[in-house]
Amino acid sequence: MKASAAREKERRVVRADPAVRVELEAAGWAVIAGSWGAGLAIGGDSEGRLAALMRRVERLVTVRELRSSDVAAILDLDAVTAGDYPGDVATAHDRLNSAQATPTIVHRGWGAFRPEGQLVGMTYVDVGEKAVETDFTVVQQEMRGRGLGTAVKAASVLALVEEGYVWFRTGGSLDNPASIAANRALGYVLDEEWLTFARTGSTPGPRGPRRAA
Repeated sequence: MKASAAREKERRVVRADPAVRVELEAAGWAVIAGSWGAGLAIGGDSEGRLAALMRRVERLVTVRELRSSDVAAILDLDAVTAGDYPGDVATAHDRLNSAQATPTIVHRGWGAFRPEGQLVGMTYVDVGEKAVETDFTVVQQEMRGRGLGTAVKAASVLALVEEGYVWFRTGGSLDNPASIAANRALGYVLDEEWLTFARTGSTPGPRGPRRAA
């Protein structure tokens, strides 16, 4: 059995609830990570706010939807950021293969490209009938703190709003306050909190550098 699969068997991810926490802790479980979910309902000045977030990075990068011709660049960025997802199993990210990196009509991506063409930030979303759910968002370590993660998410929302989508979901690790702040700037409202429990004495998963989600 792979280490990650074994670790998942030692974990329980539940909605944050004081009574449930007491029960699990009494049974020998301990909280090792927290995660959150948030929703964005388009309305009012949403589109203007999102467009402004994109304009903040236009001198640094070009933001556009990802294409099948970008797969090599997508895999390169995924490889160098594979260890950069904080938290535990609830917010883990598995390395992409070529098929998973290839955008489809229901699994779409947006990226930030430097003038020389290097992909330095990206977000992928799963497009459902009623809502669009963020799969993951990541930015190259050297380019963090400049609003790129926020910009690619803003671009994805704006493009999908034009196609008629008005409800969006995202989430991430409570160990990543920068991601929470970035998503609040986009207009997301936190409405879920989850706790990851492990059997007392089991080893927590690795915690990578913080990144925008």
